Amino acid sequence: MNKKTLEKLEYPKIITLLVQQASSERGKLLCRNLKPSSDLSEIQTAQEQTAAAFTRIVQKGRISFSDVATVEASMKRLEVGGSLSIIELLRISGVLKTAGAVKAYGRHDTTAEASDCLDVYFDQLEPVFPLNAEIEHCILGEDEISDDASPTLKHIRRSIASMNDRVHATLNSLVNGSLRTYLQDPIITMRGDRYCLPVKAEYRSQVNGMIHDQSSSGSTLFIEPMAVVKLNNDLKELYGKEQEEIQVILAKLSTQAAEYISEIRTDYRALTELDFIFARGSLALSMRGSKPLFNESGRISIREGRHPLLDPKKVVPISLSLGDTFDQLIVTGPNTGGKTVSLKTVGLFTLMGQAGLHIPAADRSELAVFHNVFADIGDEQSIEQSLSTFSSHMTNIVSFLHQIDERCLVLFDELCAGTDPTEGAALAISILSHLHSRGIRTMATTHYSELKVFALTTDGVENASCEFNVETLSPTYRLLVGIPGKSNAFAISGKLGLPNYIIEDARERLSEQDVSFEDLLSDLERSKRTIEKEQEEIAAYKRELQQLKTQAKQKQDRAESQKEEILRKAREEASAILRDAKETADETMKNFRKFGKEGISSAEMERERERLRQKIKDNDSKNQLKTKKPQKQYKASDFKLGESVRVLSMNLTGTVRSLPDARGNLSVQMGILRSQVNISDLEIIDEAPAYTPKNLRKTHSGKIKMSKSLSVSPEINLLGKTVDEAIAELDKYLDDAYLSHLNSVRIVHGKGTGALRKGIHQYLRKQKHVKSFRLGEFGEGDAGVTIVEF
Repeated sequence: MNKKTLEKLEYPKIITLLVQQASSERGKLLCRNLKPSSDLSEIQTAQEQTAAAFTRIVQKGRISFSDVATVEASMKRLEVGGSLSIIELLRISGVLKTAGAVKAYGRHDTTAEASDCLDVYFDQLEPVFPLNAEIEHCILGEDEISDDASPTLKHIRRSIASMNDRVHATLNSLVNGSLRTYLQDPIITMRGDRYCLPVKAEYRSQVNGMIHDQSSSGSTLFIEPMAVVKLNNDLKELYGKEQEEIQVILAKLSTQAAEYISEIRTDYRALTELDFIFARGSLALSMRGSKPLFNESGRISIREGRHPLLDPKKVVPISLSLGDTFDQLIVTGPNTGGKTVSLKTVGLFTLMGQAGLHIPAADRSELAVFHNVFADIGDEQSIEQSLSTFSSHMTNIVSFLHQIDERCLVLFDELCAGTDPTEGAALAISILSHLHSRGIRTMATTHYSELKVFALTTDGVENASCEFNVETLSPTYRLLVGIPGKSNAFAISGKLGLPNYIIEDARERLSEQDVSFEDLLSDLERSKRTIEKEQEEIAAYKRELQQLKTQAKQKQDRAESQKEEILRKAREEASAILRDAKETADETMKNFRKFGKEGISSAEMERERERLRQKIKDNDSKNQLKTKKPQKQYKASDFKLGESVRVLSMNLTGTVRSLPDARGNLSVQMGILRSQVNISDLEIIDEAPAYTPKNLRKTHSGKIKMSKSLSVSPEINLLGKTVDEAIAELDKYLDDAYLSHLNSVRIVHGKGTGALRKGIHQYLRKQKHVKSFRLGEFGEGDAGVTIVEF
């Protein structure tokens, strides 16, 4: 890829972010050296690896490779029979320890869990647990060997500790005894590796020993008393033996490590490759990126792409396509409107995708594989551009015009700006026409109106614009493909305070053709926004329709479930009645035979018959619905829509939902139950109907009441909600139901732990407009619902 293009599109900044995600030295080096590839198979392999790492991080969390240090030099030393230092052995231990942790991380939890392309790396890992355990047993730190590394080392260190105790005991006896008055301070100090005493210079002749040092002022001499010279010599000899034994231990560990040179090298390379891959996965996660699709036909389709270097909370996503029905895209609009950001987003996404990185865009975004990307991007914010600036841009353009082919992507920012507008526009159109004739994918930003006309009149070339809000003088950063943008110079100048007479004078200097063209652009932009708004409304209606459809399906399923429950209980009750009848019959036959044999008196037989008759009567009264006769006879004209009535055969209250037909049948809504009932089985409750013409005033409040009575459901479903959520929703619902003149409502809360039911009941006790409430009975939902009477 063109190095200058990588810099212009800020690809190195993406690499810097990637390096921060890696934790091993070689992993960071692989990140720094990452360059876009033009081989489709390599790109797809890298993308698959990044996607697999992304998935594993989401499922299992991140994993660290920070203990994986470079071991190649150590391996070469082992190959020639050399001995490793403590630090080198600790590095090998870090590699092996990380290999064990990463291998466990890579193991699939279940056999059903799908394998991925990273399994080949995890399978290569060999933790060599015996070697790692031996290194950790012998080496405690970068400068500390364990006493238990060998019996000899343990014995030597015990001797050193004993010798130290003897030296300190001897020196302490001197400090606290005969030499106390000769000392500068009553302390024991070290000079080199020898124990000494700080003696005043004037008492030098009084202390027999070897002088090792003196203070800067010369007033203090550091003397090793002759009484401890031999002990110090013995101690130094023991320290020498300790170092010799440590070298023996390190040589032994090095010999063991030499047996696993191949495994250690494989672990190191597999771990650093995984560190590199997981760094790409972590970057994708931090950018909320997705894996792009790739093609070799030059087709780009970015869905809601966000420039990765902009603040993710403020960046406005863009969607655009290139290379399908058109191979050139001309982006126009005012300065600071986001033209260059759109240009850079396309170029940077191409580089990132071909480097195996995910892009911060919606799923199913598509990128093309380009052999090279050329970009001429300057400072689009410049107020003045000199000839030298134009020359530098033109030199850049000329340099890559000789290199490009059909497999390249070309990006121009303010093409041919900085010179005479007429000549610049003509030159820009010629360059774009040349590229278009060769089928080279091109995206350019411009202020030239001539390029807008070129895009409108040329097949395979499309306009796009960055939207600008003239009212607020601020860009929206939305990219509108298919519509050329306006510079809005007059509108911006007016908002900033330029006098109207100057603006009007400028308008008069525009040709009629220029004015018509700008008006056409305005009409196109308005039409585009209108269509987008209507499409959003249609999408919202579709979502609402789907939601209503789902709710209706849920209600139907619930009704079917309740129906099955009612039928099941009815069958159980019928079965119980039959059993009871059979038992009564059996008992009667038994008594009949007994009375015939034993000669029972007729009085006793009459008492038994009366007992059986009373039992049958009790069963009948228990299993039959109590029906009352209406207190008065009603005519069909007495019933009106919304009338509150009582269904006598069911002893339930409800609301009239349809007028009586020729046979006197009408529809009554009783809670969630809606049934056809004859007027002979109804009694009108003495309560004003919720919405009848005579009760409605021609006021706004009357309309509200009628609307609510028509729309408020006699049931509210609070399943799955917390007590606080349910109470908030229930409070509004009860107000609406009360205003709608519903006599009763049904609250569905489920059985569960009972916490929701308890909270609802506590709330209902405090409501003044609630007359009473009870748990549901058979057929109403049992303890899973509460029936409220207003």
